[in-house]
Amino acid sequence: MSSTKIPSLPSRKPDGHKGDFGRVLVVAGSPGMTGAGAMACIAALRSGAGLVAWALPKSLLLISEILTVETVGIPLPETPLQTPSVDAREIILEAAIEADAVVMGPGLPATGETAELLRLLVPEMHAPLVLDAGGLTSIGADWQTIRKRKAPTIVTPHPGEMSRLVNKSAADIQTDRQGFAKKYAKASGAVVVLKGAHTVVTDGEDCYVNTTGNSGMATAGAGDILAGMIAGFVAQHMPPFEAAQLAVYLHGLAGDLAAKVLGEHSMIAGDILNALPQAFLAYRQQTQGG
Repeated sequence: MSSTKIPSLPSRKPDGHKGDFGRVLVVAGSPGMTGAGAMACIAALRSGAGLVAWALPKSLLLISEILTVETVGIPLPETPLQTPSVDAREIILEAAIEADAVVMGPGLPATGETAELLRLLVPEMHAPLVLDAGGLTSIGADWQTIRKRKAPTIVTPHPGEMSRLVNKSAADIQTDRQGFAKKYAKASGAVVVLKGAHTVVTDGEDCYVNTTGNSGMATAGAGDILAGMIAGFVAQHMPPFEAAQLAVYLHGLAGDLAAKVLGEHSMIAGDILNALPQAFLAYRQQTQGG
């Protein structure tokens, strides 16, 4: 079954406070990849989340406070390589109790002690989880771990990551993007967002193929923004499939608006992030009359 109707933006009460609009926890970042977490955090805020907390290695906390002045930093115990250690497990799980949605994986390595930490957290996290980048790679083909979760999961692989999830080549994935995404969604119980040109969103039954976006979005950091947007919508109590569908559409629309000004060759991820408010305004005017 194909679903083409894009959901409306989450409603906002005129007298609402930040707690009404959802809390997002972002577990992300390592040396040289701190920006991945920053973009996910800002994207969640730009998508309407009321509160965003960023859990990252304690030695990177000062950098996070410079990059994102609106987030709450949660310093984590770290390995000698300044990545989150297994000792961070309880701190992250405690922070997740307060969260309406969690993003885990941007800018995190999928090797060593950090990968072990991520594998432990996935089945234990009781909040809705957007699993991206290093979080996905740490799970690999073990879809049963996702199946065991008690809360919704949204996975956001690009074709290379999808190939590791299903033990097929990226070239194979590209020959039947909808088929592989649906099969994985049915097996794991997750909503799958298979990124790339014409991103596929599926829960194993409904399937949406995106119509927005352009080649300028094939740039480092674009996926981190998408992960944060999905979590921002989930935190505002959108169903996971609809949250992913809306985020994918608006992410692409922001990319299209940025390309009109900058051209596709010169776009960077920050340009997509900066265009989000314009994309949201345009979509609201289109669907809700202002």
